[in-house]
Amino acid sequence: MRSRQSTAPGLRNLRDLPGTGGYQDQDQARQGEKAVVIRIALDAMGGDFAPAELVKGAVLASLEYPVSLVLVGDENRLKSELARHRKKGSLSIIPATEVIGNNESPVAAVKQKKNSSLNVAVNLVKTKQADAIVSAGNTGALMTSALFGLGRVAGVERPAIATVFPTPKGPVVLLDMGANVDCKPRHLQQFAEMGAQYAEHVMHINNPTVGLLNIGEEKEKGNELSVQTWSLLKETKINFIGNVEAKEIMSGGVNVVVCDGFIGNLILKFSESVSSFILGLIKDELQKNLLSKLAALLLLPALARIKKKVDYDEFGGAPMLGINGVVYKAHGRAKAKAIKNAIRVAYEAAREDLVGCISKMEE
Repeated sequence: MRSRQSTAPGLRNLRDLPGTGGYQDQDQARQGEKAVVIRIALDAMGGDFAPAELVKGAVLASLEYPVSLVLVGDENRLKSELARHRKKGSLSIIPATEVIGNNESPVAAVKQKKNSSLNVAVNLVKTKQADAIVSAGNTGALMTSALFGLGRVAGVERPAIATVFPTPKGPVVLLDMGANVDCKPRHLQQFAEMGAQYAEHVMHINNPTVGLLNIGEEKEKGNELSVQTWSLLKETKINFIGNVEAKEIMSGGVNVVVCDGFIGNLILKFSESVSSFILGLIKDELQKNLLSKLAALLLLPALARIKKKVDYDEFGGAPMLGINGVVYKAHGRAKAKAIKNAIRVAYEAAREDLVGCISKMEE
């Protein structure tokens, strides 16, 4: 049942993974081809470190990628932050007088705060004034605003949130990460198809392998949802390799892993805690005594490379797949580097017409 994993030539290890430092923008690599300028709306008031870190990340992205960025939020504060940066690319400001907080009810806040930075940014995509939106704000509010304003891709019953994990063999996409707690087999089938499209067109993995997260590899394993989903996936056109266990996520044995949002969110939160725990443990041990501190000096380059490989800031935002527009959610604690990378992957998705690719899944 398993087929050989097929990985694109540029993604054989983490050094070449988009967002980990070895990535070379394809527009720069295309000889004689003019770079496509993508316009991206940034909810500059969303997140724990808004607007300073978001503006800083936007400035960095504007200097590195062929993007035109629209910063949405408090006009005076955004102008003040922009004034701190002497060198910047294509940046403009569209004012918004309200902000949706992380603790607000998503539906109520989206309906009541029409002039929030989030709603205004989504509306820019709706009215074709922007090609994508990036926000580090309230996840539920972003999904709600995007659904109300942009709708779903035709044929997609439920949008899903995807996250990229680093592995020794290249990136792995896991979805859904929390948008859908209760799912039907048909929903997981669509998640698998959308994940395959994302891996192929945004991450540039040829013929990506897709696995169904389960407690065992046998097709009879798991609950009724898993068994029924397996039967659906084996009939699709995607490169479905069957059930995969959780251990295969970090081993890189598969390119796309599908599960419901309840399981996906648990995996995401657990992996974040494990990463922080291991890095903190190493740091503490290397500071215990003089000998350890001397050894740390020699290990600093290797430790820096390890940190880079497991740093979520390197991977940008999480795409909301199935929305009729390019929508990326950055972490609420995202700082400038994470915002810059979220803008990068949003640019890539818009340039590659990810929404168009997903809309053709039924063909």
